[in-house]
Amino acid sequence: MNTRVHPGNLYAPDRSPLFLPTSRREMEDLGWDELDVLFVSGDAYVDHPAFGVALLARFLFSHGFRVGILPQPDWRRGDAFRVMGRPRLFGAVSAGAMDSMVNHYTAARKLRHNDAYTPGGQAGARPNRAVIAYTAALKSAYKGLPVVIGGIEASLRRLAHYDYWSDKVRRSVLADAKGDMLIYGMAETSLLELARRCAAGSRPAQILDLPASAVMVSQAPAGTVELPSYETVCQDASAFNDAFMRAAAEADPYRGRRVAQHHGERWVLVNPPALPLDQQQLDALYALPFSRLPHPGYTDPIPAFEQIRYSITSHRGCFGGCAFCAIASHQGKTIQSRSEASILAEAARMAESEGFRGTITDVGGPSANMYGAHCGNAEARRNCRRQGCLFPEPCKHLVAEDKAIAAMLKKIGALPNVRHVFVASGVRLDLLEQQPAYSRQLLERHISGLLKVAPETLSGKVAKIMRKPGPAIFLRFLHGFRLFNREQGRRQAIVPYLIAGHPGCTLGDMVDTALFLKETGLRVEQVQEFTPTPGTLATCMYHTGIDPETGRSVHVARGDRERRLQKALLLWHLPEQRTSIMHALQSCGRLDAADRLLGKGVDKRRQISASASARRHGKKSGQNRKSE
Repeated sequence: MNTRVHPGNLYAPDRSPLFLPTSRREMEDLGWDELDVLFVSGDAYVDHPAFGVALLARFLFSHGFRVGILPQPDWRRGDAFRVMGRPRLFGAVSAGAMDSMVNHYTAARKLRHNDAYTPGGQAGARPNRAVIAYTAALKSAYKGLPVVIGGIEASLRRLAHYDYWSDKVRRSVLADAKGDMLIYGMAETSLLELARRCAAGSRPAQILDLPASAVMVSQAPAGTVELPSYETVCQDASAFNDAFMRAAAEADPYRGRRVAQHHGERWVLVNPPALPLDQQQLDALYALPFSRLPHPGYTDPIPAFEQIRYSITSHRGCFGGCAFCAIASHQGKTIQSRSEASILAEAARMAESEGFRGTITDVGGPSANMYGAHCGNAEARRNCRRQGCLFPEPCKHLVAEDKAIAAMLKKIGALPNVRHVFVASGVRLDLLEQQPAYSRQLLERHISGLLKVAPETLSGKVAKIMRKPGPAIFLRFLHGFRLFNREQGRRQAIVPYLIAGHPGCTLGDMVDTALFLKETGLRVEQVQEFTPTPGTLATCMYHTGIDPETGRSVHVARGDRERRLQKALLLWHLPEQRTSIMHALQSCGRLDAADRLLGKGVDKRRQISASASARRHGKKSGQNRKSE
């Protein structure tokens, strides 16, 4: 699986290695007989700043630490973890760029047959619950070695959490993995500080004050915000909601306090997040000498790399506050933007690279048009308790950048060898209304015929539950977009991304959304089925059936049938969905909408009867097969 060969002695002009070592021979080529830190990753090794382990490893290396990377080791073989020897300070474990359960399973809990972060897109290169499996293997390989866990999987599971795949509340992953420390979020400054303290003689489990870290302790320190215990939140939905809201209120780098949650005889102690990086720090990260390529030992392409190969990350963080999104929980809501000079330098290097064909596929971040946005009131920021800056209405202190980002995109487009600069990251339409210069330039120069936008829902009621702008903003943008195209004589289209099965969304709400799509002439190409992932407000609602911010009950589509019917309604234009649509309309008492949605003359009784007959026949056949 993912066999790699030794690439030889490869150095950049500044004598830094083009790739950090992944084997004993590559260590010896660098003159190393021992590592300081060994990274274990669920992803293939791509030496590119878009891949978290590569970024952190390069960062530690730039500060004088000898680091190696074990990409996708076979967790069933102890010798796979011994190839570079015992590290001097600690092992650092990450499941990779995705939660391993999201990576492996669809929203219907069906096994996926591909993995974008593995050569050839091959599935099965990482285990389920990879943080737990890798930590156990590493501790078995090196008795007494401190192991630090991190990445998106560990970050969002740092406290007791609802796990969709087992349909139960699980303990903190720190307790289950038996790690010595958990570092959450983007981790650069916390990991560097940890490495320095360990080099000075400390052990991770003894460090109780490191920002963005969690450790197991025998007693919660004085002044800590105590959450309802793991044992309590397993049994009591209101206690689960209470724990979620208390933890979220303290997840702020400026005013957050430590929180602790009892697990059996011990406590999980979580420190507040690290401060956001300033522009100089962020620029320095992207100036590190990445080769920007997969390790040369791989023989098959890595789909995730191919997707981002000619893209540029302009910023990190998101202040949207969407209920279903974990970005702010991991990256923070503060926008951390690179300087124009840093981005132009990366674009220039990319334009000169082998294989570049003139197109930069994306310049953006979690929301492309948040670049440069910031809070205009430092005092308000230090005391702010909002989870986002746009819902229920934009904050009066929000400064939405406009002209600088538009000017920067023009400068990128003027670089030698660059013919096209596209923005493929999503844009926030409610923010775009405050950015006329960027908005017009986006439509004129930076979309490739199809503009992908993510209203997520077109129901005003559901939008409030999602913490998203309502359909009125989307409709205004749609009218402006079409007017622009008529005036310019362009043939460009909008592709809306929508979510089926989100908490609060009923079949009736989805009927209204389907009618909205039909009446505005929009066709959805892809429908995202809501997947309850740890650490989000929407997952809290899914588990408890209650919106923890309002205390109101919300509808939850738990069964596969309702989720399937919600999805079918969004695909109203596909003939193969007609039968499911008729059943959806019947189930919610909306058969009156059939003519509007599917066209006049639809034989409602025939459609429903045929489907019922098919289901009975299928059930009978299944029973016969079972009896055989």
